Amino acid sequence: MTFPTFSADTLRAAEVPTLYFIGVTTGSSSIQHVFPLWADALGLDGAVLQGIDLPLHAPRDDYRRVVEFIAADPLSLGALVTTHKIDLYDACSDLFDEIDPFARLMGETSCISKRDGRLVCHAKDPISSGLALDAFVPEGWWSQSQAHALSMGAGGSTIAISWYLSRRESGADRPARIVVTNRSEARLDHLREIHAQLDTDTAFEYVLTPTREDNDRVLATLPPRSLVVNATGLGKDAPGSPLTDAGVFPEHGIAWDLNYRGDLVFLDQARAQQDARALRVEDGWIYFVHGWTQVIAEVFHVGIPTSGPSFERLGELARSARP
Repeated sequence: MTFPTFSADTLRAAEVPTLYFIGVTTGSSSIQHVFPLWADALGLDGAVLQGIDLPLHAPRDDYRRVVEFIAADPLSLGALVTTHKIDLYDACSDLFDEIDPFARLMGETSCISKRDGRLVCHAKDPISSGLALDAFVPEGWWSQSQAHALSMGAGGSTIAISWYLSRRESGADRPARIVVTNRSEARLDHLREIHAQLDTDTAFEYVLTPTREDNDRVLATLPPRSLVVNATGLGKDAPGSPLTDAGVFPEHGIAWDLNYRGDLVFLDQARAQQDARALRVEDGWIYFVHGWTQVIAEVFHVGIPTSGPSFERLGELARSARP
């Protein structure tokens, strides 16, 4: 089932407290089924979720139209932003009354909220990506090997993941090297500028990969136990995978697709090698749950724990509504 969505040209005033989901194909997301269950469990009486679909790299005026609408409409309480995080920030940063430190550092908007009449820009991905990684990467994983991390795609998710994995407070439990690949040089340059501002001695490498075969070649350089992330959006926002079927995953590694819906070709490729390469394969479901609960807590000003019985209950509700 696909739920109706708005575009930048069809926005209309909210009649009840509304959280927006700004993406590309928001009407088919599992959150459309999950949000009503969470709203009931959290006591968000009458609150609804409404998708706003914009094309990849939409016109600047479209982003501004959406943000100005949310700012002006009393019952439009905020938004979760996916896919468009960097583009929306670039187009609209001057429209926010407040920009949190993560958002300013990373140059992205993943959450919009209102606080005391002020429009606030947040970057929640550093928190939600870290929570997701901690859920499936065992403690000591990095310190017990010389494993690397490869993130394909230089967008907002990779910015957050690379920040989390490179933190000095992790000590020796960090990747020996973090490699980022992308089809365009501009996004790699943007990421390089952000990494230069981090307090870290982690080694970063940036590789221009205009073709899938280029990503295959980078994949082949990874040592055992390395982490491989599909952060391109391919498989959800556009069909396909950043790898060819000939790409060989590192032995005893972890393959993480940030997608949990779509054609999920990357996941299929990893699962095809799961036994032979002793891979751990993860989809984006736990990232989805943490990402959404972080934004809901901010937009509706409610406390949502990140672990324990209450969080597990929200996870159970989400799984019950997952197609």
